Amino acid sequence: MRVYVPGCVCLLWLASSASADLSQPPATTKPSPFPKNEKTTPPMNADLQTKHRSRTNGPLLPMVINTWNFTAANVLAWRILKQSPGGLRQTRNAVVEGCSKCEKLQCDGTVGYGGSPDERGETTLDAMVMDGLTMDVGAVAGLRRIKDAIKVARFVLEHTHHTMLVGDAAADFAVSMGFESESLVTPESKEKWQQWTAENCQPNFWKNVYPDPKISCGPYKPKPTALTRWKEDRARYEYDIGHKNHDTIGMIAIDVENNIHAGTSTNGAIHKIPGRVGDSPIPGAGAYADNEVGAAVATGDGDVMMRFLPSLLAVEAMRAGKPPAEAAEVGIRRILKHHKDFVGAVIAVDRLGNYGASCYGMKEFPFVVSSPAKMDQPTRHEQVRCIPPQDQVNVVKL
Repeated sequence: MRVYVPGCVCLLWLASSASADLSQPPATTKPSPFPKNEKTTPPMNADLQTKHRSRTNGPLLPMVINTWNFTAANVLAWRILKQSPGGLRQTRNAVVEGCSKCEKLQCDGTVGYGGSPDERGETTLDAMVMDGLTMDVGAVAGLRRIKDAIKVARFVLEHTHHTMLVGDAAADFAVSMGFESESLVTPESKEKWQQWTAENCQPNFWKNVYPDPKISCGPYKPKPTALTRWKEDRARYEYDIGHKNHDTIGMIAIDVENNIHAGTSTNGAIHKIPGRVGDSPIPGAGAYADNEVGAAVATGDGDVMMRFLPSLLAVEAMRAGKPPAEAAEVGIRRILKHHKDFVGAVIAVDRLGNYGASCYGMKEFPFVVSSPAKMDQPTRHEQVRCIPPQDQVNVVKL
């Protein structure tokens, strides 16, 4: 038997149901432990872990990557990054403490105190920290008598509105912030300087001066001469950039929410002219970071690299859609258009943790990576074969 309900009765029934729902108390919502106006990020959850997986379904983030075989620096940075789930709020600590470890270990004599004495026999330091979220930078250059260069750079970032402090004034700032002033010269660096002066200060970074810098020490005076072609710049010194003379640690740390910090530290080129600053503390040259895209760090001939900003070029290439390896090569090849004798390398990492490197002037370029991509080997050494010399022709068999 069919029962027909008048339309008015149906409407009355629906109205009473809605009224009953409204009369019920609202469902309880667990209050968030993070206040609205606070920039704290909640702990990583399963959704975040799933979001940051590679095509092979392996997690890529968090991660730490740095130039050269500076394993101890990477291991410490990785341990610090893992102090919070997914590395959240730890990327700056990881980069600063990782580079600081290299300074303390005097990595290969090219980072930290007691290495690369200048023409006066003194060691000076350059360092930088860049925040990819705020785009703020803290840097020091030509820092004297202070061992903790990367930490002083952090203080510039966190306690001033400036980007870079240099020389004695940077050292005064460091002392005012509580850092200890002490000599950076060691018996080893003093011996290097004495041997260099005994060999008529060869090689050096002078040109177009007298007396002839190729056979004698200074003091030098400028030599009137016609403008030289750029190719003659290659004769200014004869250093080989490589093991024991690669002058920089560059490090990048990324957490699972794509927050990025990049940093550098170096004692510069050995026997440099006092006052010289290389690429390491220059944003876009030694390092560059942008949470929207990724980050890059560079190492090598700083006097050349700072003219082309290869780290910035690599990040912008990734912004334009290039994968990290190709983006790193963009920075290198831009330099090679003008300097065929260039020696250096660039590491690029996108915001998801994919990375690549490119180099020139060496056979291979090593670096260290820590990430969960390989669970059985979270910290691993990798290397990339460098671009062949420009005068070398690759014959392709038909």
